[in-house]
Amino acid sequence: MEKKFNITASEGLHARPCTVLVQAVTPFSSEVQLTYNDRTVNLKSIMGVMSLGIPSGAEILVSAEGSDAEEALNKVKNVLSTEGIGEEC
Repeated sequence: MEKKFNITASEGLHARPCTVLVQAVTPFSSEVQLTYNDRTVNLKSIMGVMSLGIPSGAEILVSAEGSDAEEALNKVKNVLSTEGIGEEC
C-alpha cells in the first residue's frame, strides 16, 4: 500500500517533524518506507528521513507492507495533517 503526500510545513521536514513521523510509525510491525527524489529510506529511521533533506512543497511517497500497513499509512496521514506538516495528494 502507498500514499502520496505534499509537505506543507514552511521549513519542510526538519528535525521536529521527522521525529514526530518516526515516532508515529515505530510501533507498527509493518515495513514503512518514505520515497523522495528516487531515494527510499526506512521511515522508522530518523537519520534516514533527515538525510533526504525534504523541503516545503515536496511530494513524498509513503509505502507500507505488512499486517498493519493500512493502519500505519493512516497514522502517517493523521500525523502530517494534525501537526501541520503535510497533506495527502
